Amino acid sequence: MGADAAIGERVAAWFASGHRPLPWRAPGYPAWGVLVSEFMLQQTPVARVIPRLAEWLARWPAPADLAAVPAGEAVRAWDRLGYPRRALNLHAASVAITERHGGIVPSDVDALLALPGVGPYTARAVAAFAYGIRVPVVDVNVRRVLARAVRGVGEPGPARTNEELAVMETLLPADPERARLANAGVMELGQTVCTARTPDCARCPLVDHCAWRDAGYPAYTGPAAPRQKPYAGSDREVRGRILRELRASELPVPAARIAGLWPDDAQRDRSLAGLLADGLVEAAGDGYALPSS
Repeated sequence: MGADAAIGERVAAWFASGHRPLPWRAPGYPAWGVLVSEFMLQQTPVARVIPRLAEWLARWPAPADLAAVPAGEAVRAWDRLGYPRRALNLHAASVAITERHGGIVPSDVDALLALPGVGPYTARAVAAFAYGIRVPVVDVNVRRVLARAVRGVGEPGPARTNEELAVMETLLPADPERARLANAGVMELGQTVCTARTPDCARCPLVDHCAWRDAGYPAYTGPAAPRQKPYAGSDREVRGRILRELRASELPVPAARIAGLWPDDAQRDRSLAGLLADGLVEAAGDGYALPSS
């Protein structure tokens, strides 16, 4: 067994011995639930996702259930999970799954990639975790573990998707079930032990297999990954206020009420125009509402 494969096996064993009991990791958890969880987990902490995921699946237990309601209902139910375009994409994906795949979430990565809002990470996560297919899965936490354990640097820096997928591929055991455990384990390791600011090396299963530790924890000197701009005062905050007002009303909200939500007219108008262009809001008489179709 090569060094990289040994890392994968070690992490798989560590993960199998005990991990956080997240709902989408439960045996037999439906592929639709895994897909919904992956949409929700984009940019949103696990603790906020868990209760909303349960509510969502109780209301729409299958793709056809969500596809049967207007997209605006998905945006309303999304509430404060953030980045509400994900709700529109998830609704569009439910329609595509219902129309193209008989209401069954596909297992093939290419078929998953063809769904609205599904990128390389989400497609591979659903294939690996819902269907047990041996494909590498790389998110920001995995990237950090790979950077440290394999490349010997403290931070992953800007994304290098193809290279990181190739590295993760070398870590996966040949057995699909062990590969699934390795995928989930590396992700868990980055989320709970090999964290960005305070890695707990004493608890790490790779303490004797980490290139960064072996090198003496050198400071990272490479290019920085892009950082998100602050939320307060941003167009995202304005968009959030407008959507919150629309979610709270079953009727169109008058334009005058929308005008009172933010003091900067130009920023408010720009944010509203963006919501209209994104399909998250539609004009309704002399006001605005969530999408009706």
